[in-house]
Amino acid sequence: MKHKGLLPILIAALAVVPGVVIRLAGIELPPPQMTLVSGMAILAASFLLLWACDAFQVDVSQTLALAVVALIAVLPEYAVDMYFTWMAGKHPDGDYAHYAIANMTGANRLLIGVAWGMIAAVYWFRFGREVHLEKERRTELLFLGMATAYAFVIPIKGSLAWYDGIVLLGIYVWYMVIASRRPATEFEAEGPAMLLVSLPKVQRRIVTAGMFLYAAGGILANAEPFCEGLVATGEILRIPPFLLVQWLAPIASESPEFVVALVFVWRGRAGMALGSLISSKLNQWTLLVGMIPGVFAVSHGSLDHPLPMDSLQMHEIFLTAAQSLMAVVLLASMRLGLGGAILLFVLFSGQLVLPSIVKAYPSMFFGLTPEQIHPLFSAFYVVIAAALFLRRPSALYRLGGGLRAEEEA
Repeated sequence: MKHKGLLPILIAALAVVPGVVIRLAGIELPPPQMTLVSGMAILAASFLLLWACDAFQVDVSQTLALAVVALIAVLPEYAVDMYFTWMAGKHPDGDYAHYAIANMTGANRLLIGVAWGMIAAVYWFRFGREVHLEKERRTELLFLGMATAYAFVIPIKGSLAWYDGIVLLGIYVWYMVIASRRPATEFEAEGPAMLLVSLPKVQRRIVTAGMFLYAAGGILANAEPFCEGLVATGEILRIPPFLLVQWLAPIASESPEFVVALVFVWRGRAGMALGSLISSKLNQWTLLVGMIPGVFAVSHGSLDHPLPMDSLQMHEIFLTAAQSLMAVVLLASMRLGLGGAILLFVLFSGQLVLPSIVKAYPSMFFGLTPEQIHPLFSAFYVVIAAALFLRRPSALYRLGGGLRAEEEA
């Protein structure tokens, strides 16, 4: 196994060890240190999962690979979010439900506001061109639009119930059925995954399976100390734990996929990079969100009590849905340039930092309160989406045409 891809695998595997050892040994660390150690373990395990997923596609049918890889890819986000959701069922009067919504909305908004825009910006500055998506991505965008349309129903009716999960999971299953009919395409491994693919068949399968199990075990072992450490660290540093859970946790779990996407962009394969992040957003917006009410119901022991949420959580979901709506309309033309990237990032940055600025300097914002900023940005997203649609309505219609073509194929 003399290959440059071996060193990253070894480093990632070793980085998982401290968090697992501390958890199994019952060692108590101060919350900031515990958050750092367990967060590094989750980050390293996420890289291992990503490389194993790439190698996995060589040994199974494309349909199975598509389904399994999609499920495994969201494991880091799933482990963190499902821990908060499970604890919310056990402690419905606590803040765990708020943290579950915070992690879910933060992960979704980071993908669009930072990752999508960064792909387009890097490609523009390196090659001077906008990113063009493959025509197959119309299907992902259409199903993302379906999930987004339904997501608006959740804050409007004021609850996230078990039947909402069924609808979102149904959208995901429908997408998987359609996507599985696509003709097989040649797989090109990169980096450490190339090392795995180069192994003899039996050895490759054993190593890949071992990486899956090792990474999954590392993520699950570190989910609880990472989540609880984040909350305790926020209290120690006097930072709202909601903000740490919303932004720091998704950064730890999504960084590997983002790094790989940037590598593809640097090599001129921006369409593939952006397409993979669109699929990731679709998985999170359907599979991840759809699991929340089911896990809460099992933990709580009742289907009659939806996940408890207040107006803050409703505004967060509405803002996330509004951002997703604008992003779908923006990409309906199957391209994303520098202007679109700047728009995504500026709006994301604004909704992130303005509440703190308004709180510190209220007299500068004509009586606006920090709580009014997110509803205001939700309106911005919806208005921009409407303007983009009126500018090129045919682009959205073509998304439906892409689905019909795949169903007839």
